[in-house]
Amino acid sequence: MNKYFSKFWPVFALLLIWSIFASPYFLKSQVPYPATFQNSFFSPWSAYDQYAIPVKNNALSDVVTQIYPWKHFTIEELKKGNIPWWNPYSFSGNPHLADFQTAVFSPFNLLFFILPFINAWGLLILLSPLLAGLFTYLLLRELKISKPGSLIGSITFMFCGFLVVWMPYGTLSMAIAFLPLALYAIEKSFERPKLFALLLLSISLALSFFSGHFQTSLYLSIYVLAFICFKSATSKNTKTSLKILGAFILGIIISLIQILPSLQLYKSSVRSELFSNEGAIPFHYLITVIAPDFYGNPVTRNDWIGNYAEWAGFIGIIPFSLACISLLKIKSKDKKLFFLLTGVSAILLALDTSLQTLLVNLKLPVLSTSIPSRIIVLFSFSFAVLAAYGLDSLREFLEKKGLKKIIIILTSEICFVFFIWLALFIFKVMPIEKAIIAARNLVIPTALLLIMSVLIILKIKIKWKLYPAVLLSVLILFTLTDSLRFAQKWIPFNSEELVFPEVPVISAMKKEIGNGRVYGKFGSYIDTYYRLPSIEGYDPLYSQRYGELLESAKKGSYQPAVKSLAVLDKNAKYADRVLDILGVNVLFHVIGDTGKEWAYPVWKKDINNNYLYSVIYQDNKFQLYRNNQALPRAKLYYNYEIIKEDKEIIKRFYSDKFDFRNILILEEDPGIKAKNPPPKKSQAAIISYEPTKITINTISPQPGLLFLSDNYYPQWKAKVNGKEVKILRADYTLRAVPVPAGHSRVEFYYSL
Repeated sequence: MNKYFSKFWPVFALLLIWSIFASPYFLKSQVPYPATFQNSFFSPWSAYDQYAIPVKNNALSDVVTQIYPWKHFTIEELKKGNIPWWNPYSFSGNPHLADFQTAVFSPFNLLFFILPFINAWGLLILLSPLLAGLFTYLLLRELKISKPGSLIGSITFMFCGFLVVWMPYGTLSMAIAFLPLALYAIEKSFERPKLFALLLLSISLALSFFSGHFQTSLYLSIYVLAFICFKSATSKNTKTSLKILGAFILGIIISLIQILPSLQLYKSSVRSELFSNEGAIPFHYLITVIAPDFYGNPVTRNDWIGNYAEWAGFIGIIPFSLACISLLKIKSKDKKLFFLLTGVSAILLALDTSLQTLLVNLKLPVLSTSIPSRIIVLFSFSFAVLAAYGLDSLREFLEKKGLKKIIIILTSEICFVFFIWLALFIFKVMPIEKAIIAARNLVIPTALLLIMSVLIILKIKIKWKLYPAVLLSVLILFTLTDSLRFAQKWIPFNSEELVFPEVPVISAMKKEIGNGRVYGKFGSYIDTYYRLPSIEGYDPLYSQRYGELLESAKKGSYQPAVKSLAVLDKNAKYADRVLDILGVNVLFHVIGDTGKEWAYPVWKKDINNNYLYSVIYQDNKFQLYRNNQALPRAKLYYNYEIIKEDKEIIKRFYSDKFDFRNILILEEDPGIKAKNPPPKKSQAAIISYEPTKITINTISPQPGLLFLSDNYYPQWKAKVNGKEVKILRADYTLRAVPVPAGHSRVEFYYSL
């Protein structure tokens, strides 16, 4: 037993550290989800006093509005035996699996088949730092780094800035957690190219891409490919290099089941044209590598510059110092050189420089349209590895009494930190109230640096043989404390009961919606989680044409889609038309907003002084109104116009003279004769409506067009009476198919 513990004690230490961090989940039945933030800031919960609970972290809105509802929808569909290709509840329908962050193919979805959803969610979130730590330890040991060095490197990476701030999402942090495992497989393969190690490389790449964040997985792939090239150049083993490259390619091929649908969605989405270096890190922000809260923290509500999550490069003052020490002995073919070059390159690409501007101007897909600062995770990983090397280098210097170079490094760092203190209070580079915040958050890094320096210098005087071991243990303990403090400060743990509690108005919406849609002052978290079809949504990967249709309702002329957000302006000139054509039959209204300019005017009257909308539900906070003017989601048309130019379609659709209730705008000839006026008796009834299959029965006195107010997308197919027909794009971004006279059965289905 002692022999076993002696061999694996760092692994037990990592498990213990993780258990301490995850203890609220295991001991208090709390989950790492920002439930108090949801209930205090998001409608309808924010309206109720019972949910007015102090909020720890209010910087995790995307977890509430996207990631958690998407995961809930994914799991519900998978449990039904369906592949969730399509989400009909946001944006009047939008691809789901292709969105990438939905992580439909993640094997960790199996957790949700074993545990209740909320418990599986908590475990999923907490697994990413554990896996990152264990995989890093595996790699570092393969790199012949000592157990203490491997432990400090693993701690540094598992609680680095990137992994911690993105941990609650369960996507970015999980995607990068497989980086050390992939490098381990490469290192193992060059040592002895066995099939297991090669397959491990392929699987690591695929698991990263299946984790839900393409940008992060792309960075991982580039890093892995660079490591393969470095190893090939230094080993000069062409045969092994080709085998490893083949395993890399196999991993990408496996991932294509997720990548290809996502690329198709990307090309038709708003994101494909968002070229900007917005979000690059300013040089002065690099101080947060050692002092993460130098510019404040959203948790304590005192941050005042930049984007805390997007710019998170924290590794800690001790790991950074050790990384510098590791460079005292470096050779041309040394692996440390690879990690140094990749770490520095990542920093340069994350900073707001001319290099970043060049990258944007190249207009490279994904790389030029994503937030550039996220590549800083590669710096964190590289310097975590260097820190592991550094601890071993420090021990070697201690044993050989060659401390002069180390003292020079530490003195340089102390001078730098001292200069920062001078800048705060002597040079007064910022207002005093901000300087106080910065200083308060610089105290711990300064103290750790000074303690580390004193302990190392004392080695000159202290002859105790065990002193080096004690010193290294103290450095590991201080690193752990600093990293764990940072992680625990950021991650919110909340009671399970507070996660998406259902309130009466939500129950009422579910009761009244039928086959219609709902519109009002609430976010996309409501529609997907509770399966309430909505016309709005929040996600850059949504149909650009759909965004243009909604934006153009403001004035009736073409307007470009908005980044990440499809919203119908409450005061848009043609808001009524959009609501009616999209089948919005329920309007959600906050009573306190009555008469306010930011609210949709549910109180307005027609020319006869009659209210246009009728109340169907009311409590002391909310009202639901029936929109009796809304068109049914499925409707037969007999008249159409053919317009091929995009802006002309928008102009005609929003023309005051255009009868959108009886005329469709198509972009090609449907092959039927237009009829004006339309026949009086016709029927289109939705028989079944599932996310990827819709069945509609029609009764028509003559050939016509079945209109469905769902978003057009090429992967949707249609059959009429069992015969394949082409889906026509109608009214700029919706769907229509020709149907014959008589009784017909129309099936819309999602197909690759």
